[in-house]
Amino acid sequence: MALLNPRALRWKIAALTAAACCAVAAVIGFLVHDATRERGLRVGHERTITRLIAAERELSRTGKAPPDVDVRTREELPDPLARDLADQPETSGGYATWYDADPPNWFWMWGAVAVGGDQFLVVRDDMSTEVRSLQLLDRSIVKSVLAALVFVVPLAALATEPINRRLRHGARTARRIADGELDARIGSTGRARDEITEMSAAVDDMATALQRKLENEQRFTADVAHELRTPLMGLVTAAGLLPETDEATGLVRDRVRALNALIEDLLEISRLDAGAERARLDAVPLGEFVADVVRRTGTGTQVAAGDAEVVETDPRRVERIVVNLVTNAHRHGAGPVQVTVTGARISVRDHGPGFPAALLEQGPQRFRTGAGERGRGHGLGLTVAQGQAGVLGARLTFANAPDGGAVATLDLAPGPSGTV
Repeated sequence: MALLNPRALRWKIAALTAAACCAVAAVIGFLVHDATRERGLRVGHERTITRLIAAERELSRTGKAPPDVDVRTREELPDPLARDLADQPETSGGYATWYDADPPNWFWMWGAVAVGGDQFLVVRDDMSTEVRSLQLLDRSIVKSVLAALVFVVPLAALATEPINRRLRHGARTARRIADGELDARIGSTGRARDEITEMSAAVDDMATALQRKLENEQRFTADVAHELRTPLMGLVTAAGLLPETDEATGLVRDRVRALNALIEDLLEISRLDAGAERARLDAVPLGEFVADVVRRTGTGTQVAAGDAEVVETDPRRVERIVVNLVTNAHRHGAGPVQVTVTGARISVRDHGPGFPAALLEQGPQRFRTGAGERGRGHGLGLTVAQGQAGVLGARLTFANAPDGGAVATLDLAPGPSGTV
């Protein structure tokens, strides 16, 4: 289909080449046309003067003008020819000519010369032959240009194929990097050292720097989570030893649970980043399973699962995704929160301010919620949910309902064209 795309680079270059050829042909054609026309007029002028000289000789020898030459008075002359004669000296050497053209079929070269008194020899020479030759030349030039374009345009399109191939390779590599394949590189192909090579090298350098920064971030996240786990266990133990009647005990235990959840999220993200997670598939009656998961969250979320299917999936990961989506809806949205299971699709909707534009455009970002109106948070819940969906081969999408509220949809059977 790229070959037929009129906006493709190959056809733009071909069109530019064709335009340049047409411009060159137009200039050359104009010069040839003008030179041929001037030559025809010069030939007609010389032929007319030659006839006038011959007529003068005939008149001086026999006293009569040749049959094809008129003898006229000044009043009988055509006005342009009379004006030209007025500029000539009143002698037998003052020859005047006038090109009388009235397309498409009237082309004459007039000539006149004074022969004494108010008498003038007048000749009229047909210029149709020269005009027809000029028209044939113009048509030949146009046909030659069109014939050349028939070959030039395809050849120009084919000549750009190496450039197009390199650009397509660069675009595919950039998409692979955007999809998470950070080791992908464009590389240097062939011996060309041009702007495309410079761009490829710059993209590769950018990808290398990006990969290094992301790997450092992932390594830092994993190290922090692992380092915090040991002191957190001490906090959990210490919180368990606090007296039950103390009001501060509940507050401390709640914060310890929140910290423990954060560290667990960081550890899970580090495992997802490392690509170490693998789904363990099992047959899951999706409607009953989701209803049970939502019930155990204790959030009072409404569940509708009338058309659910039995799906081959990893129940632990589906549970984690559903819990994160429901928790996010209650924490950052507004009630009522509704979970709908249809076939192999799970939708979680709240009636709050909706997802921020940055999240809809770029997807979930760790340590960023994207909008103050959706509350505070570290932004890991949706990031973990998206990562788990990727492990399952499912598609997790985010949108805002037309009448308000955020809608997160998990499709466990996205099909071959689905994207995670």
